[in-house]
Formats: sequence, C-alpha cells, structure tokens
Amino acid sequence: MQLTTDIKQIILQSRETAIRSVDFQRVLMYWHIGKRIFEEEQQGQDRADYGAYFIKELAQQLVPEFGSAFGRRQLELFRQFYRTFPIANAVRSQLNWTQYRMLLRLDDADKRLF
Repeated sequence: MQLTTDIKQIILQSRETAIRSVDFQRVLMYWHIGKRIFEEEQQGQDRADYGAYFIKELAQQLVPEFGSAFGRRQLELFRQFYRTFPIANAVRSQLNWTQYRMLLRLDDADKRLF
C-alpha cells in the first residue's frame, strides 16, 4: 500500500535528520568545550605546565558525572579541535565527530580544508 510506504519513508527520513542534528550539536558542544579550555589556558602563567595540570584536574571532575568521553585525552582533543577550527561557523554540519577526529590527524591545513 502506497500510504504505508510513504509514512515509513517519512519516519525514516525524520529519524535520520534527528540523528544528524544530535551529532552536530555534539560536535558544537566539543568545540565550545575546547574554546573554554583554550581560553582558560591562556590565563595560565606557564602555559605548558598549567595546561597539562588544568586538563588533568578538569577531567577528574567531569569523568565521574559524564563518563570517559570527557577524560583527559578527549579534553585535549576538544582543545585541538577548537584551535584547528577557531571559527564556529567553519564547523560543518555535514561532518560528524569521527570525521573531525580524522581531519585533526592531518598535518597539512590545505588537506583539512578539502
């Protein structure tokens, strides 16, 4: 029956749109976390030492409540994400976090922009 087929298609498309929207919001959340970490680090006197200490302490406070997705390594990755893409509008909704993580591994900025 065509009605059933049409409704199934509407449901599937809506689910896919919702998933993409949630993924993009998560990417933006990581960007904002990275920005906040970067801004805090810039206030530290000895940035390298302070940054390592600061992120470790922050992770210890976040992990119990939010899980390992907010551990030290992830927080460092969020900071790198912000530093690599410092303009929020440059973060594309077509890419998910896994794809951004792969882009962060590229040393060549031109390749990242492609």
